[in-house]
Amino acid sequence: MDVITRFAPSPTGTLHVGNIRTALHNWLWAKRHGGRFILRLDDTDKERSREEYADSIKADLQWLGLDWDEEHRQSQRFHRYEEALDRLREAGRVYPCYETAQELDLKRKVQLSRGKPPVYDRAALDLTDADFVRYENEGRQPHWRFKLDHSKAIEWHDGIRGPQHFDPALLSDPVIRREDGSWLYMLPSVVDDIDMGVTHVVRGEDHVTNTGLQLQMFEALGAPVPAFAHEALLVGSEGKLSKRLGSLGVEAMRETGIEPMALIAKLARIGTSQPVEAVTTPQPLIAHFCFDTFGRAPARFDMEELESLNARIIHQLDFDQVADGLPNGMDRAGWEVVRPNLHTVAEAADWWHIVEGPVTVTADPADTDLLAAAVAVADGTDWTDGPWQALTSALKAQTGRTGKALFLPLRRALTGRDSGPEMGALVKLIGKERSIQRLKAAAGL
Repeated sequence: MDVITRFAPSPTGTLHVGNIRTALHNWLWAKRHGGRFILRLDDTDKERSREEYADSIKADLQWLGLDWDEEHRQSQRFHRYEEALDRLREAGRVYPCYETAQELDLKRKVQLSRGKPPVYDRAALDLTDADFVRYENEGRQPHWRFKLDHSKAIEWHDGIRGPQHFDPALLSDPVIRREDGSWLYMLPSVVDDIDMGVTHVVRGEDHVTNTGLQLQMFEALGAPVPAFAHEALLVGSEGKLSKRLGSLGVEAMRETGIEPMALIAKLARIGTSQPVEAVTTPQPLIAHFCFDTFGRAPARFDMEELESLNARIIHQLDFDQVADGLPNGMDRAGWEVVRPNLHTVAEAADWWHIVEGPVTVTADPADTDLLAAAVAVADGTDWTDGPWQALTSALKAQTGRTGKALFLPLRRALTGRDSGPEMGALVKLIGKERSIQRLKAAAGL
């Protein structure tokens, strides 16, 4: 069987890490099995859907490298939902309801006050022809519900949660179409999954009940049922993730220097029994992706852990992988020198500025003699092979200084920093002429 998965975001906001995790897991499953990954924009909400959000979603997926094989929009498929509704109407599996939102809310409150679950009482099934005429004369338009089959339990084996069981009599018949003719999520999603041949649906555990309801829709339409896997939700330090949590939005992470592979590596393994690894390509994640490793407890997304992972990945990246984000003039040698000290690729520009200068340094008066001696030694040092070793060895012999007392004043004079890349490689990038100029300035010469 060809594996076909889908990511079906609603373009009513930007993506956060929880959305991306869902997209990633569908993508990984399809890639592992040589299948297809579909992007489907669930844009039936005309009031809230925005083209800028659709563009943002696609830009985020492209930045992450989550390429899709097909793209669809629900707003272009209304005719298919009409056809499905007609089939279900003919089969007696949908029915019109005329209660207002206020009337339904009152029913729920009465049920709860009596200690009963707030399940729709199917009163609309008892409407007479006279009732329909009366409602029509009043100008009421019906909403439509899918009629659940109460005669058998809803059961499936979930890829993460294991055996699932629902008594349909304890569930409300779901509304599938509103009074204004607009579609709710339930039926269009099923019709799309059928038409697009989706074989596996990976989504958050907040959809478990929806899945139970949708299973009967698949069966009522005479279609095979996809395999389902519902993963535990992510939580952030600010609580439940939402499109309003800008700090956990993909755009914000991109702007703060998080690498695509860092986010992918984190989200591929968070909430599983597999360790999060600092991989630089998705291939190891694809090869070992398995729902058996997923846990049931909510997983906490920690930005500090992501930033640490980001640094570990950057320290492995080759020049060709980052060249587009490096400052003008920085070559492979420069990248390899500064790479171990970076938390983001953008920080390379700071170190390259230190290489090219100018660097402003205020030296400790106690180090003036050392720096003056360094000028003379540097002037006579061959800079093509091990200049730092030659410089420090000669100064150690001349001044008797060792360790921090020797190295720190020199580093400060040459870079303006107390720490940084290994000086042996860094001074070669700075070059002999600039090094001597900086030592002279620090020594007051």
